Amino acid sequence: MSIRTLVADYQSQPHRVAILRLLSEYSADPAIGGSGLPFSVRQRVVDELARRENAVSLLATEEKMGSSPQAVGLVNAFETFSTFAAMPVLNLHDVMVTRSHRGRGIGRRLIEAAEEEARRRGCCKMTLEVYRGNRAAATLYRRCDFIDPPGNRDLGETLFLSKSLL
Repeated sequence: MSIRTLVADYQSQPHRVAILRLLSEYSADPAIGGSGLPFSVRQRVVDELARRENAVSLLATEEKMGSSPQAVGLVNAFETFSTFAAMPVLNLHDVMVTRSHRGRGIGRRLIEAAEEEARRRGCCKMTLEVYRGNRAAATLYRRCDFIDPPGNRDLGETLFLSKSLL
């Protein structure tokens, strides 16, 4: 098995199909409490990613002798901005490896590729969020040197909150 990582081209049909397939699988994963992508989202998500200059998707592909590469992992990331450093930040929004290929180092390869992209963009850091109960993912992220933000420990842990606008 040979694994290759690459920045996806949103105009490439094979890349579009791979992003949609992997994102659909990820969105239905019980580890994140997923219920799958609604049809209306599946119809437009790749086009919406392509419209955003701050979006980047990375694919991990498995290349076997005599067959076309198969996408087996995905990172969707978005460049944001740190006002404290006055520099860009790359937020890894979706990180996934297809179930049949987990435990083979593909997640680490994707995160390393994301770090290369972040450095190319001049980012000061990368960020992500993970469910506390998703121990496998949290372990991977810590092994890739992600840490809890160094804040005022008297204030407690950092929380990730959201508010739906739909």
